[in-house]
Amino acid sequence: MHTTPADWWVMQQNNGETINMDIAYNAVFGQGLLIIVASITAFLIGQLVDVYLFHAIKKRTGNKRIWLRSTGSTVVSQLIDTFVVLGIAFYLPGKMTGQQFIVTALVSYLYKFIVAIIVTPILYLVHNWVDSYLGNDLSAHLQKTAMGE
Repeated sequence: MHTTPADWWVMQQNNGETINMDIAYNAVFGQGLLIIVASITAFLIGQLVDVYLFHAIKKRTGNKRIWLRSTGSTVVSQLIDTFVVLGIAFYLPGKMTGQQFIVTALVSYLYKFIVAIIVTPILYLVHNWVDSYLGNDLSAHLQKTAMGE
């Protein structure tokens, strides 16, 4: 992106309109690094929140209400993830207006929320299958070990 482009490539005609291909190229591919930084930052923050909430809910509910700790921690962490990644990658550098940012974030989050709700019954199926495969005693022991108890 920081090299000098070939003269023949810079100015192109498209339907009678002259386009500076170097500006277009940099606009498309120049955003990549910021998107990567935003994604990693949002992932780290989201995962820390998810793990904290998951364990906080488990501490209050014990082995009951797996749906609450799993889905609850996910919907909160995904809300944070969605707003952080879009904020860093697009809103703060001025690539989106405030209205575009809010609308895009809410629609993206709504999709994630719906998927988290739909996956909840699958979580129970897998949990029950693992418990029946391992047996209740071994399953309970492994859960306690994983929780550091």
